[in-house]
Amino acid sequence: MSEPAAAKVKSVFIYPIKSCRGISLSEAPLSSTVIRAPGMDELKVSLCRPSQICEGVSVWEWSGSALDEGDEASKWFTNYLGKPSRLVRFNEESETRRVDPNYTSGFRVMFSDGYPFLVVSQESLDSLNERLQEPVPINRFRPNILVDGCEPFSEDLWKEIKIENLTFHGVKLCSRCKIPTINQENAVAASEPTETLVKFRSGKVLRPGQKGQGMVFFGHNMVCHDLHGKMIKVGDPVFVIKNFSSYDETSI
Repeated sequence: MSEPAAAKVKSVFIYPIKSCRGISLSEAPLSSTVIRAPGMDELKVSLCRPSQICEGVSVWEWSGSALDEGDEASKWFTNYLGKPSRLVRFNEESETRRVDPNYTSGFRVMFSDGYPFLVVSQESLDSLNERLQEPVPINRFRPNILVDGCEPFSEDLWKEIKIENLTFHGVKLCSRCKIPTINQENAVAASEPTETLVKFRSGKVLRPGQKGQGMVFFGHNMVCHDLHGKMIKVGDPVFVIKNFSSYDETSI
């Protein structure tokens, strides 16, 4: 690349189970799946394809069937959560869940909320934490790729970036639900950081007069072509190929 790197990859996170704690990786894929919780024996889940099918699984607008991880996993989660629960795996062989065609087409997700990748910069987190009485860790925002070395919130305007031989396209700013207000270690909820984000990261502030005035934004949802057999590593340089000219050009 002729232009200098805009940032570098600081951390890479994966989330094997929706809404559960993320796992930080340097570059290596997981070879086994292990689930832990306070006061519970360790639950081991085989990577082999389950034979049972669970019907009536839904995520937002999508509904379908999924692979059921079995009674042992069901009992483990039921005991821990205190209500009937089953652990299911997305069935790529029979099901398809596409990203919102209003923003982009040709991309798929499994049980993620909406998009395959969420990119956040360390500088954005630092800028937020300077405004908070009690700083919050990055796990509140559940990104897949954490970068550093750029200006705060510069990732908002990244239309196209390249990391190694992978090209990522910015789809929409990430509107935040209540998850960032929940402590990822003890599940205790509070008003922050959303209360502070409203003051400087709302649609009213970033895009006055346009839709999404009451939403708050932190991070950029992205998609990427041709992932097969490729990997992102901590320390990889991040090159910005194209920028949005302003927040008015971004989608929310």
